Amino acid sequence: MGSAGLPAGIDLAAVVDEQPYPLVFATVSGAHLYGFPSTDSDVDLRGTHLLPVEEVIGLAQPAETRTVMADRDGVELDLVTHDLRKFVRLMLGRNGYVLEQLLSPLVVRSTPVHAALVELAPLVLTRHHAHHYRGFAATQRRLFGISGELKPLLYAFRALLTGVHLMRTGRVVAHLPSLLDAEPAPAYLADLIAAKRAAEHGGLGDLVAGSVLDGDLAELTARLDQAQDDTRLPERPAGVARLNDLVVAARLADSAR
Repeated sequence: MGSAGLPAGIDLAAVVDEQPYPLVFATVSGAHLYGFPSTDSDVDLRGTHLLPVEEVIGLAQPAETRTVMADRDGVELDLVTHDLRKFVRLMLGRNGYVLEQLLSPLVVRSTPVHAALVELAPLVLTRHHAHHYRGFAATQRRLFGISGELKPLLYAFRALLTGVHLMRTGRVVAHLPSLLDAEPAPAYLADLIAAKRAAEHGGLGDLVAGSVLDGDLAELTARLDQAQDDTRLPERPAGVARLNDLVVAARLADSAR
């Protein structure tokens, strides 16, 4: 990891500067955010851009998502950005993934609009975000069953712990080592993190018995169910009007430049 926790070996700011539309923010997601990158992990850059007003008010439906995949200095880079309007709609759709991107501490590019989005993020949290984390964990558990690799297994544990912590505290924490300090979790997860850091596509080996994994994942899923039942998070997001005003103001300010 480089300075401020960003991945070393690649000039991420230069990559951001090359994009055709101004970026509201760009952060690092994926294994680096989750706390278990390996030396050969690719870099997942995620963010939000602003389309020109001419592209959003005409008859044609604009392409609201841009994806760039490249190899920089031997490091695989995956950059995905959404237009601000689409990103905010995703925020309002119980999408924990975009909230993790927005709130990632691994910031490559920030703006006042980014800061405003971060400030408003708590207003979109609802009890229904538990569905996102429950479903994501189940998908990753199935992938682990197919591949046997540690990466999807750790993704499954991370998703469940993030969901439990969110339901309990109202805070989005995606960093698995931090979650191990904040929530009860199997002690062997620290060993699995160390093994994943040593080999991007490494397998479980004999680190933990499959029956133990199944039992612990089931227990964490039950804890997420209970945390959702007990949470004080609301049924619906409260920040719709303020987010709408932010999108309009950002678009108008960009068109005036």
